[in-house]
Amino acid sequence: MISLNYRDARPIYEQVRDGLRHLVVTGAIAEGEKLPSVRALATSLAINPNTIQRAYAALEEEGYLTAEPGKGAFARRGGGENPRRAELLRQFDDAARELVFLGMTSQELAQRVALANAPARETEGGDAT
Repeated sequence: MISLNYRDARPIYEQVRDGLRHLVVTGAIAEGEKLPSVRALATSLAINPNTIQRAYAALEEEGYLTAEPGKGAFARRGGGENPRRAELLRQFDDAARELVFLGMTSQELAQRVALANAPARETEGGDAT
C-alpha cells in the first residue's frame, strides 16, 4: 500500500499523504471507499497515529478525502477550488506554455490530457463527460 523511505528528506506525514493521494488518484482507493482508521494505518506502518492524522487532515484540505465523525475517512473526487488544485493548475499552465514554446501544438496537448483522463473514464463506466 504505502512504503516509507526513512532516508527521504520529506517528513513522514508527507510521504504518507503523497502515497495515499497516489492511491486515490490512480483509483486503487475508489471514490467513497473507506480509508483505514488512523490507528490501524499507524500500526501497519509502525509510526505515530498523530503522523497519520496530519496526513489525513492535509488530504481533506486538498479535497482528496472527507472525514465523517464517528464513521472514518472516505476517498472522494476532488472538486471546487482548493490550494492543491490551484497549485497544480499553475504548474500545468507553466508546463503547457513551455511545451508550446518547444513546438507542441494545442491539439497535441489536448490529446495528452485526454490520455491522462482515459483511466478515469473507464472506471466511470465509459462516460466521457
